[in-house]
Amino acid sequence: MDLKLKDKVVILTGGTGGIGTAIVKAFLREGAKVAFSSTSQEKIDKLIPTLNAPAGTVAGFVADMNKEEDIKNFVEGAKAKFGTIDIVVPNAGYEGKSHPVQDMTLELFEQTYMLNVFSVMLMMKYAAPTLIEKQSGSVVVIASAAAYEPTAGNSAYVSSKYAVAGLTKCVALELGAVGVHVNYICPGPVDTPMMLRIEKDFFGDSMTHEQAMAALSEHYALDKRYAKPEEVADAVLFLASEVSAHTAGMGMHIDSKVSAPN
Repeated sequence: MDLKLKDKVVILTGGTGGIGTAIVKAFLREGAKVAFSSTSQEKIDKLIPTLNAPAGTVAGFVADMNKEEDIKNFVEGAKAKFGTIDIVVPNAGYEGKSHPVQDMTLELFEQTYMLNVFSVMLMMKYAAPTLIEKQSGSVVVIASAAAYEPTAGNSAYVSSKYAVAGLTKCVALELGAVGVHVNYICPGPVDTPMMLRIEKDFFGDSMTHEQAMAALSEHYALDKRYAKPEEVADAVLFLASEVSAHTAGMGMHIDSKVSAPN
């Protein structure tokens, strides 16, 4: 199937992380042009040569998603580099720390919400004028299955994903009126370094990686495993393309689990 993504300009946050890198590679394979953010130039310089991308089709920008000015500069820099914006993928996120509510701190909540909610809002804020002017395009937010499944001791992360789901649905109504389709992905556990940190936070040293994966995927309908980053990336391609142009405000679950309706 031709998703008609050739020469589309994609801006993506967190491009040097596990899921982010898979998304960058997926769009480049489709012939798109990709501008991605990272927390360091070293990570950018390490990734770009591995992409084997045609000259002029990929660019990395150092940007701190905790800072509004950095987010604004990233969006404006990406547009200046490639001339426009067609697809926005707010991907950068933070898993937070697992604590019961009596041990939770405002600082941890603020840190988690800044990356998982506020940076997403700011990405859409600064990209929206270009999409509105074009009256076309798409936004695909990387949320989480946690947007629908509470977990004891994980209130900062889970509530931030509930919040970003609600944010995305509101923006889907706003931008849908001008031809921009906005949706979000809800991965369960994904086989990335972030997932190893989550395992450690939840289980400490009481389980091996294999035991933790078996426990967390026990109720999956299909393979008892984590999702692959490439499987998340393929879902992003679909929701970013015009193939899904009549889909708005949807949370697509990527967890092989029969999940609660959204």
